Amino acid sequence: MLISPFRAVFAAVGALVVIGLVWFALQAYPLGGAGQEVIVTVHPGDSMAVIAGQMHTAGVIGSPFAFRLDTLVFGAPLVRPGSYEIAQNSTFAHVKAIFGAEPNVQVVTVSAGLTLHEVALLVASAKGNTFANTFVQDASAAAATNAFHPNGSLEGLIGVGQYIVMPTDTPAMLLARMTSSFTAQASAVGLTPSTSLDGLDAYQLLIAASIVEKEGYIPLNMPKVARVIFNRLARGMRLQMDTTVLYYLGLDGGTVTHAMLETKTPYNTYLANGLTPTPICSVSTTALRAVLHAPLGQWLYFQLIDKNGNEAFVTTFSEQLANERLAASRGI
Repeated sequence: MLISPFRAVFAAVGALVVIGLVWFALQAYPLGGAGQEVIVTVHPGDSMAVIAGQMHTAGVIGSPFAFRLDTLVFGAPLVRPGSYEIAQNSTFAHVKAIFGAEPNVQVVTVSAGLTLHEVALLVASAKGNTFANTFVQDASAAAATNAFHPNGSLEGLIGVGQYIVMPTDTPAMLLARMTSSFTAQASAVGLTPSTSLDGLDAYQLLIAASIVEKEGYIPLNMPKVARVIFNRLARGMRLQMDTTVLYYLGLDGGTVTHAMLETKTPYNTYLANGLTPTPICSVSTTALRAVLHAPLGQWLYFQLIDKNGNEAFVTTFSEQLANERLAASRGI
């Protein structure tokens, strides 16, 4: 018995439909059950296609195309920017339930130049005041056992980067990751607890790097700022760095007034000799490299001279005064 061409086509199409439905069902309800938990971060402006691609990369879904098809037919969740903890090999229904709710993990981003107080505020924003208060208490306690032998504070010993705070994390666990991150970042550029250079131990080098971080503005300036610090220390000159005064006053930037310069504190490097008692912020590897590999030079002064962050470095006070006049004429 011959089968008509039309029936053959219908049969082939029907078979393809069945295969497609089976394939889609296996994507929507994958075999094997849920796997380990992973983190997927959604950024502002990410499309559903981008999010599906991120989930596929993380192993949450097997096919971004199948997931997009599911959202087109059955509706897509309204996804808020943030980080989500979700199991690999999840069903589409579970994925949409997770991403349709609030982000279920928080992220704390530590940038170079932030103080420990500012980091604590970020922690409070992510996890609440109770968590942040314990974080601060743990930081004070941890300073006593830190390998860099800090002066009673973990200021400057928090690694730069993004920290995902899991629901099960304690303040001590978050703090341990932050300090371990710093140790790894510092070691990568050659700073370990046993490092010494130009008469400064590792902690003093970190203090210098924190001042470089604040005073240098941009990476281009940082190596020469480091050399200025070394030169002034070698000559017994006071550092006279505005940012150290501002740090003590809890300020970040702005004009340093005469009254501020009269403030009696070890952080006022216009009145106190040597380095500050602690670092004044978290540091980048750029600032650490600048201190560990400062170029040769006799510079003793520097001045911001344009709005692009460029600084001029000179050896005499008269040259410094000329640069200050130049900066003033440019509205700096």
